[in-house]
Amino acid sequence: MTAWPGPHAWAQASVRPGEPVTLNFENADIEAVARAMATITGRNVIVDPRVRGTLNLVTERPVAARQAFDQFLAALRLQGFTVVESAGLYKVVPEADAKLQSGGVHVSQGAFPTAPRGGQIVTQIFRLHYENAANLVPTLRPLISPNNTINVNPATNALVITDYADNLARIAKIIAALDVAEASDVEVIPLQHAIASEMVPLLNRLLGETAAIASGAGNAAPGTAAAGQAFRTTILADARSNAVIVRAANAARIAQVRNLVARLDKPPAPGSSAEHANIHVVFLKNADATQMAQTLRAALAAGQLNANANNASGSSPPSTPNAPKANGSASAGLSSSASLGESAGVHFGQSQAASTGGLIQADPSTNSLIITAPDPLYRQLRAVIDRLDSRRAQVLIESMVVEVSAEKAAEFGIQWQGGIGRAGDANVGALGTNFRGNGSGANILDLALAAALGGASGASQSTRQAAAGALSNLGAGINLGVAHNYGGTYVLGLLARFLEGMSDVNVLSTPNILTLDNEEARILIGKNVPFVTGQYTSNNNAIGSVNPFQTIERQDVGISLRVKPQINENGTVKLAVVQEVSDLLSNSDKGPTTSKRLIETNILVEDGGIIVLGGLLEDRYLASQQKVPLLGDIPVVGNAFRSEQRSRSKVNLMVFLRPTVLYDASGSDALALERYDLMRASQHRAQPQQHLFMPSVNSAPALPTLPAAPALSEKETQARQKRTIAPLSVLTNEPEPPNPRHQPDVRNLRSGESDGWVD
Repeated sequence: MTAWPGPHAWAQASVRPGEPVTLNFENADIEAVARAMATITGRNVIVDPRVRGTLNLVTERPVAARQAFDQFLAALRLQGFTVVESAGLYKVVPEADAKLQSGGVHVSQGAFPTAPRGGQIVTQIFRLHYENAANLVPTLRPLISPNNTINVNPATNALVITDYADNLARIAKIIAALDVAEASDVEVIPLQHAIASEMVPLLNRLLGETAAIASGAGNAAPGTAAAGQAFRTTILADARSNAVIVRAANAARIAQVRNLVARLDKPPAPGSSAEHANIHVVFLKNADATQMAQTLRAALAAGQLNANANNASGSSPPSTPNAPKANGSASAGLSSSASLGESAGVHFGQSQAASTGGLIQADPSTNSLIITAPDPLYRQLRAVIDRLDSRRAQVLIESMVVEVSAEKAAEFGIQWQGGIGRAGDANVGALGTNFRGNGSGANILDLALAAALGGASGASQSTRQAAAGALSNLGAGINLGVAHNYGGTYVLGLLARFLEGMSDVNVLSTPNILTLDNEEARILIGKNVPFVTGQYTSNNNAIGSVNPFQTIERQDVGISLRVKPQINENGTVKLAVVQEVSDLLSNSDKGPTTSKRLIETNILVEDGGIIVLGGLLEDRYLASQQKVPLLGDIPVVGNAFRSEQRSRSKVNLMVFLRPTVLYDASGSDALALERYDLMRASQHRAQPQQHLFMPSVNSAPALPTLPAAPALSEKETQARQKRTIAPLSVLTNEPEPPNPRHQPDVRNLRSGESDGWVD
């Protein structure tokens, strides 16, 4: 059967679906060719209105209906069009819009897809089992048509590709070849003479690899390589067995490493110092050499005790080969000595040297250890040193001492004196009230006597000064007095006093200190005050002189914080805290008087959390009254026969603490720059204003600008994300809305009831 482009030819020819046909379309309209393909294949084909143009499709011999349809798809692809199948309907659309059509979606069930072959657009999902899907995108992207897409689903490690079906078959073969299990070999190479932890860095430099170095008994197994690094050679050190562990992609790479190890693992050269005494120098990075030497000696001594116990029970301890003989005294045991500028060492006796075969010395000037020991013992010591010589974390301790106190006082009293009799009488009487209370004012008799003596004619200068001093004690507040003139002298007869006072105290102190883990630190902010502890006076009768002598002891008064942090494995911080707040209250003949608030405790707090150490909540009411019996109890009138003082005080004192762990140098740098910027901003706010007549002094010192801090490490970033509370230095700088205090009410002071006047 022959298919011609003209409509009359189709009317004359009888084409049955599925029969071979010879195609002969020259400059035929695409829509007409699509109708012909629908008749040939028996499929439902529609053409998008945007598809315009002609195509050429000619065959020399009859072809099957499927082959004719595939050739039709290839011709459309050359014109920028394609076919999308959906629910048995084939749509001819522009290639750029094909991925947006509701075409078929196929999921691969093995190495190859189940999608149909041909030139139509389909979507295929490839589920990978070994390779990371994201790593294959750069490889497959150039193989896909520019108008089609490739996406990654990280949750299921799958690739979603939309492209031509025949191209997806080729991509499926590539994915099947790449998605395979890692082919790697692992080999353990024991060493006879060299040290594994020292040989591994040398092998990495020789091979040009960046491999992780792991030492210790628990790191014998190699780590898992990341995706996309299957051909990386990993070399690890196992200090427990003194072996090198190699993981490579093929046996040839392992053979290369084994050859290098065999050349480097040689005994000491004959006649060299290393042949007779294995002396090693270990430079420490973080730990203190003197303390490290003491720790290692204690470990060796404990090992010797265990060996002696086993020997006493009938078992012989394993002998140490090539143990050097130590010279010295015949006494057994350890004797250590360490002084500033000298190396701290250990001297083994003959029996000790024979059992351990080691000598450990510390050189403080270079912070290094000098170890004389055979290789098996040195390997054990080196594994311990590597674990102990790690960077210790630091802890920033922020303390906040908050004290808010308020006090109100009220005083009311009437004193009066009067004479009974007439002027000129030989005897006269006196009647009145006289109160000497806890207030600040003097009584009426003292004031009257002082006024009489000071105003009398002929009074001496000292008498007038004493009278003036007594009158100065009249007291604060309003004083109402009535004086009578007796023969030219005024005598005070009535004194009424009214006083009301209020005082507020608000103290906030935030001492901060930074210290190492498990190291005690102390900060003191205050004064050093002298206290007299003894007095002695010697009289020299020969020359008639007196030699007074006093012993003085100085004590610190202020805010003191002493703390020792201990960081636990889960990130919590154990703190041994001694917090002291002392104030200088007054100074008398017997010496100064101080107030002291001390908290000594052990607490456990999360990194970056705030905890309250303790405090004091005090509410005190004091009342005193002096009155004339019976008369002072009369309502209203009794006020003339009594004197009262009342006071109410409330103290709120709390101490808060916040530890922050700094794991590495990036955290310390960030903290230093934060506090540096805080002080720099405070200096800029304190700059003086410009003055017209003092232009020479218009600025104050200010810190320079520092460069930005480097990026935080991953561990520091994770630790900061877990902290939900801002540092105390930031909290104390945030302004708070005003909270006005209620005005004092003297009626509440008299009744002793609280109206919330203290916050």
